Amino acid sequence: MPIDTSRSFLPVRIAVLTVSDTRSLAEDRSGDTLAGLLTEAGHELAARSILRDDTDQIVAQLNRWIDDASIDCILTTGGTGVTGRDVTPEAVEQVASKMIPGFGELFRWLSFQTIGTSTIQSRACACVARGTYIFALPGSTGAVKDAWNGILRDQLDSRHRPCNFVELMPRLLER
Repeated sequence: MPIDTSRSFLPVRIAVLTVSDTRSLAEDRSGDTLAGLLTEAGHELAARSILRDDTDQIVAQLNRWIDDASIDCILTTGGTGVTGRDVTPEAVEQVASKMIPGFGELFRWLSFQTIGTSTIQSRACACVARGTYIFALPGSTGAVKDAWNGILRDQLDSRHRPCNFVELMPRLLER
């Protein structure tokens, strides 16, 4: 889809949350990848954290960032699988005002091109939570690249046509 170069680029302030029982920030390749991709695109890395697969902790961090006026969007990586410890989608649902089902559908379609039917194990999801976008991605570097390059790079670019998520930001809290 086209980028309208007559429009101004508006940087988005993005927080990155890695959900993992096994990684530290020093070993967080998926979080590093997301941080690099978003800053390379001209956005601001507003915050970054890593948490264990614990619903209460994830919900608490999401709520802190949702309530922080300096954060427009949250990208999570990890915890979207189907095992007992994978709880990121449940945490996202707890804070969601409106789910964005097309994100997960499109992510799995794109991922199918790379990993085939294994994409069915992903519960990638997205929502708007009190005016903040949240996109929950799987924990692999390939998955975060697929999500960024195939969806988020364009949808978080204010110049993308025919429409994008950025142009809707001022209206997310409408009643």
